[in-house]
Parts: sequence; structure tokens; C-alpha cells
Amino acid sequence: MRDPLGPRWRRRLPLPAALAGAMAVVLLVSPASATAPPAAPSVDLVRVGDEEANVVEVLLADTAQLDALVATGVDLDHHVARTEDGVVAHAVITASEGAALTAAGFRLGEVLHRPADAQARVAERAATIAEHAADNRQFAAAASDPTAPDVSDVKIIRADYYTSGTSQILSVEAKWAQGQTASTPLTVERDSGPGTAFGSGGTQTISRFVDAGVYLYHRGAATVTTRPDRIRITSPTGDVAIATVKEWLPTPGDGPEGPGYQKDFVTSYLTPTELYARIHQLAAEFPDLAEIVELPYKTNGYRRHAQAVLGTATASRVAVDSLAWGHEGGNAVSVELADPGAPNTPLSVSVTGSAVRVTLSTDSAGTVTSTAAQVVAALNAGAGSLLRAYTYRGSPGTGVVAPAARTQLTDGLSAPASVSREPHPVYAIRIGKHRDGSKLGVLAYAQEHAREWVPPLVTIETAERLLRNYGHDGQTKQLLNNLDIWIAPSVNPDGGHYSFYDFNSQRKNMTNHCPLTGSADFLARNSWGVDNNRNYTEYSLFDGYSGASSSCTSGTYAGPSELSEPENRNLDWLAARPNIRFSMNLHSSGNYFMWSPGAYALPDRVSAPRPTLAEESAFWGASSRILSAIKRHRNMAVTPARTGPISDVLYSAAGNSGDMLWYKYGIYAWNFEVGTSFQPEWEEAHAEAMEFANGLVELMRVARDFAKDKQRPESTLTVAPSSTPGMVNVTFETSEPAAVFYTLDRAAPTYASTLYGSAGIREGGETLTVPAGTRVHWFSVDSAGNVENNYRPDGNGQNYRKGTAVLP
Repeated sequence: MRDPLGPRWRRRLPLPAALAGAMAVVLLVSPASATAPPAAPSVDLVRVGDEEANVVEVLLADTAQLDALVATGVDLDHHVARTEDGVVAHAVITASEGAALTAAGFRLGEVLHRPADAQARVAERAATIAEHAADNRQFAAAASDPTAPDVSDVKIIRADYYTSGTSQILSVEAKWAQGQTASTPLTVERDSGPGTAFGSGGTQTISRFVDAGVYLYHRGAATVTTRPDRIRITSPTGDVAIATVKEWLPTPGDGPEGPGYQKDFVTSYLTPTELYARIHQLAAEFPDLAEIVELPYKTNGYRRHAQAVLGTATASRVAVDSLAWGHEGGNAVSVELADPGAPNTPLSVSVTGSAVRVTLSTDSAGTVTSTAAQVVAALNAGAGSLLRAYTYRGSPGTGVVAPAARTQLTDGLSAPASVSREPHPVYAIRIGKHRDGSKLGVLAYAQEHAREWVPPLVTIETAERLLRNYGHDGQTKQLLNNLDIWIAPSVNPDGGHYSFYDFNSQRKNMTNHCPLTGSADFLARNSWGVDNNRNYTEYSLFDGYSGASSSCTSGTYAGPSELSEPENRNLDWLAARPNIRFSMNLHSSGNYFMWSPGAYALPDRVSAPRPTLAEESAFWGASSRILSAIKRHRNMAVTPARTGPISDVLYSAAGNSGDMLWYKYGIYAWNFEVGTSFQPEWEEAHAEAMEFANGLVELMRVARDFAKDKQRPESTLTVAPSSTPGMVNVTFETSEPAAVFYTLDRAAPTYASTLYGSAGIREGGETLTVPAGTRVHWFSVDSAGNVENNYRPDGNGQNYRKGTAVLP
């Protein structure tokens, strides 16, 4: 497996190189099981002919079956819901794919979305975060320790109050020490404000969440009528936990947009051709602030060879492809399989212009005797300058062919002539007053998945806001004066055009990697393509990670090798800009907000390395700002349960772009999942574009603040009683997201000292239990590399923080 902390990673980290080396100890994980793609039922996922794709429930027994479903390469719709009965996933499948899944043992539920309801909203998605079983064992052991009677067996992890539309909601997550074996729900008592009694605000029940056989926590959300100040949970054993309710994504009264701030620049969906035209227009209008960059790799293009499949029975079918692209003459080719109507006629082929006529052989009774294999050989010999013929999907072709009337080959493409059929250039708009690499870089890109039509609108709306507000809005001027912004509205133009004009459920690009012995024929045309968000270099299928497929017809086909696709090489080229430090990958749908790690290896779910506590804090801190800006548009919240690392809140996605940007280039990389459907009604699509453009602009503000961050962090040491005699509990708090390095042996702390760690996913910093009177030396360093007190952590400095672990 590749080293996630290779030389480039260390060079690109915001922290000094020595700190990056220290981080290696924390981050490096070696997934011993990541040696081969996960085993899965053998499923032939090929869309037949003109089949339409629906969004269908797949009812799964547990998360292990979800992993098996993902490993089939089925096209999943970013929805995973844990229920009392198991797991429900949404798959984008045709009738034939549904039949194949059913035959493999998967159980299908309701059809949720049909092409006819392409503008209807899909059911809400839910997801949760995976935690390690060891956390449960440690918690259970601490709670059952007879020498620690003051340790409660229930712990409240989060109590988040937020509004969504006109509703007030309280979301609670809590751990119970016996949750691994007992399914009892927990009851949350709410007060009705400061100083009021528990229960006065009502109660709500939270239920157990188990993933892959491991209890994670109890969680649930309920509508409330008043904002509670505190909650109380009494476990079934009588232990009690109390927590203060926190505001999730509060919306300030005064936003960052000044008087006269201009927005609302999109009025309809845009094809990739129109997206590129739009950014070209902007660059022409604002030449001092923007330029168009043609990325180095052209795509295959919105083009295909003309094809036909003659016959109905597999053994007697003949597949034919033109050698010329359809638009370059292939669509003019036709093939006829003619019965000569006479006995003892030999098999022959004649060509008149682009018309090919096969005269089939007959026996003495005048019965046709030509097999598919024989017709294929005759066509390749007699019309090989126009076409290639092959038996159907690897069949030996022993069946006798049926006569067929003149059949016109077609590329099956219906876009107007205004859509180029040539290899397509991919464009980005580069925005900033100084576009020479001297300023901190931010990258935003969209439409890796073709059918996701709203995310490109977010990028266009953002580009318009940045350029049209520069002249009169001080904050926008600061952004463009201090940042180097790259926006690529459609990294997959071929698939985007195909989704608009031919097959609205298209996820992948249009490249056909299927062999002639597989599913390269015309009837499989809606199954081809590489999932561009599975073709990158870090923690990919080729490294043994889960969530991508080696099947050329799979919805998550990873391609023949890493970075095999020009779309992916373009993004790699963009990410290699040495000044780019922040990025946003815009997807839909699901209303998620995610970051790395994005993949794990089966069967043990060994994750790609988790960020350090400082890095995770930076992700969470910036996310709160970005999501608050999204919420400001219409008070719609991305919930806490849908915010976090990809593989925690969704599922494994081997070879995704966010992981490449984070692990290979050290870029803080986020992923929007915009809205709740791929192609919502325009009113909804417009609202989503507005609110997520708010968030994308806020990412620019986060980057600007990072670039000018010279503020050194401050940290404090807190000492609390321990249940162990002679010991005390020690924690650190920092004034901003920062790493803390400490020693307990009176030595000067350095980057080789112990890095203060996380107590567990979403649970903040760890608690250190040390002998009372222990001398603690430490310092903090933020994600911009600012060191507390300007301390030089080389072992010779003296102005590190010092404290004694004694109770106040």
C-alpha cells in the first residue's frame, strides 16, 4: 500500500516538516486485509438496450450485506438508512439489473423514483458514523470497574439544537456501556429553558445504532416546541448523564454580504457546453480578474461508433460496430442478412457504398444454415473496411442466424449538432487579482457524476458572485486580492451531455472499456463508462479498498487502472498546483457534507488513515462556518449525522478524489452532496444553487483567513478528579483548532513528543489519567503552523507551557 505520508505530503502540510513526521506515527495505518477487492455475489449488472433506470430500495439485513452490495458495483444513490429491521439502500437500476440483484440474493423494495418523476424529490437520506469496537469495550470496562463508582455507564456525546425551515429539532447521540448486547432504547428528558426542571420540555427516545455487528451509539432526533438548555438521560441501570444543549449551525443576524451584494445569477440548468460558454464569457468580461485555462487532457468526446445487434437468441446473435465514429460516417452503414430463397447457396458478403448485404448459406432444402460465428467471419473478411463483427458477449456463435431486414447502424446519440462530437477540452476559470501562484489556492470542481445537474450551477453562481461583487464589496475584493481560485464547473462533459440528451441516470463518463467478449455491444450502451470518482490514486480498488468495481458495466467501475481517464488526470493536474490548499468537490444528492477518510478495506473495515485531532478539528471548525453560510439562505440545515468523514456517514468509496487531494497533496478537501435528488424541479434546484453557493464562497473566506492567520494559538491545562486514588484527569483546550504536543517527564516538548489525541470519533480530546503532581510541559501549533508563545520546539527553547497536575 502506498505511504500516505510520502515526501510530497510532508512538503505540503501547513505544519513544519518535523511535525509532519510526528503525525506519521498517528496517521499511518497498514490494512493487512487490503490485498484484494472484497468478495461479492457474482452479479451481471448490464443495462439492456433502451431500459430506463429507477431508484429502487434494496432491503439489507445488515451493514455486511451493504458492503456486499457496494462490492457488486451497483449504482448507488448516496442513500443509506439504518432501521430497526436492517439497512435500506437506494440503487439506480434497470429492470434487468434488478433481476440480477434479486437472483444474487438481494431483496428489492419500493420503486422511489422513475424517469417520469425525474423532477420529484427522493426520500430523505440518512447515514451514521462508524466507530471502533474497542471504544465500546473500553467504555464498558471503565463503567463496570468497581473501583470507579463515580463513572456513569451512559455518556452523552452530542446534544444539538437546530432549526430546519420552521421546525425546531433536537438531535441527541449517547453511548450506553451495555449497548453492545442490550437493545433497550434510552429516554432523553428535556428542560424547557435555563432554570427549568428536566421533563418540563418533554421527552424523546433514542434508539441503538449497530454497524457491522458493532454498537456505535444511541441516536435520534425529535421536534421540540422550545429550545431546551439541558438534557438528562438515565440509563436502565440507574446511572445518569446530563449535558448542555449546543446550537448546531447558528445563523448570525448579520451575514458577511455587504450592502448591494449581487447574487442569483442562474436561471436554468446548463449543459457542459453552456457551462463552458458561461465561464468564457465571464473571463472575457473581467480580463483583469479571470482567465480560462484549458486543462491538458481532452476527453474521449461525446461520440460513439455506430452499432447494431442482429438476432434475438444469444448463440445466434451478431453484433456489428462501424469502424468510423457515428458522426463521421458510421451512422450511414447498414447490414442486411438475406435469405437467398434458393437451395445450396454459399455464404457471401457484398458491399455497395455503405450498405452491406450478407447472403446466408442454405442447404439442399433451401433452409438457412449460416451460424453466427460464420456470419461474423464473413463480415470481417468482406466488409472489414467498414465494420467489425463479433459474436454476442463471448458466445461461441453456434446458433443459426435468422434473416434480418436492412438494419441501420447508429451511435444512439441525440444531442443537437451544437454539442461537439470531437474529443472535448475541459475548462476551468481561474479567478484572482494575482494568478501567478503566489497566493493561496482554492479549487472547486463539479459533475464528476454526469447526472448531477445542480452542482455545476453552484460553481457558476459562485464565479459570478466573486467577479461581479469585486468592484463594490470589500470582502469580495479581499478574497480575489488574496486567493488564487480555480473553478471547474464540469470535469466530465461527455457524461454530462449524455445525461442531458440520452440517459438522464448516467453516472459515469462515456468511455467503453468493455471487451468484445463482454458487453461492448449496442444493447449495453447505457452501462459503459468509468466512475470518475473511483479512478483516483489513493486507497483505491487497486490498493484493495472497498467501494469500487472492476466490472466495465458497473455503476462504480474504477477503470482499467488508476488515473486511466483524462477527466481524472485533469483533476490530478489541478491538484498538483503547489499553492492549492483547500478544495470543494460538489456532488448531489443527499445533503451530506464530508471529508477524508473515504475508504476502508474489507472484511475488517480497516480505514484509510484518520486525520489527527488537530486536522479533524480544522475540518469541523471550517465545516461549521461553511454549513452556517448554507443555512443562511433559507434556514435549511445539513444535519450533524450527515457531517463528517465519508466512510463514517455514508459508505466506502475507494479511489475517490477527496482522498487523493488529502493524502497525496495535503489539500483540505471537502465534498458537498447538494439537495435530495439529482434533477429536482427548478424551484428547488435554484434554491439549492443559492444556498450552496453561499457555502462555497464561505470556503473562500476560510481560505483567506487561513492565508492571513498569524495569530498564535493559546492553550490551557485542565485538571479534574479521577476515580483512581492518587491520580487526576488532565485535558487540554485550545483557542482554535490546534495540535498539542506534551511531555510528562519534565523534558522540553518537541515535535517528537506525544501528540494529544482524540478520545474517539466526534468525542473531542482524550482524557489523560496521570499521578497527582505530575509536571506537564506542552505547546500548541495551529493548522497554519503558528506555534504558541513563538516557541521553537527544537529541544532548546524554554518558553513552552508548564503546569502541574494538581487539583485546583
